[in-house]
Amino acid sequence: MADKKAPFTIGSSLDCIQAWEMEEEKSSVLTCEFKEPCKHLLVMHMEKRQGKPVSIVEPFFLGKEALSTLCSQLKKKLGSGGTCKDDRLEFQGECREKLKVLLQAQGFRFKG
Repeated sequence: MADKKAPFTIGSSLDCIQAWEMEEEKSSVLTCEFKEPCKHLLVMHMEKRQGKPVSIVEPFFLGKEALSTLCSQLKKKLGSGGTCKDDRLEFQGECREKLKVLLQAQGFRFKG
């Protein structure tokens, strides 16, 4: 068995400097432009989750902090729970008409 050679070699060639340099990761930064409320064109719809209605308003082009502030203001005025996920707001219950009035008062526009 000592006469047989392995069909492969173990090891690496670290002769050159390039082998020691790490490749830089290219970060793909998502460019999201922030818009004024009057330039938004929002869409409202309702989903049922586990038999309960959820009112959804999207897409918002605001920063995370501005979106969470807007969400908390609307939750207080509506008296219901909700959350902000990505570029949309989700509220518990059927409150699309109230939401539309509150958001239009702040200068947002709606599609349709």
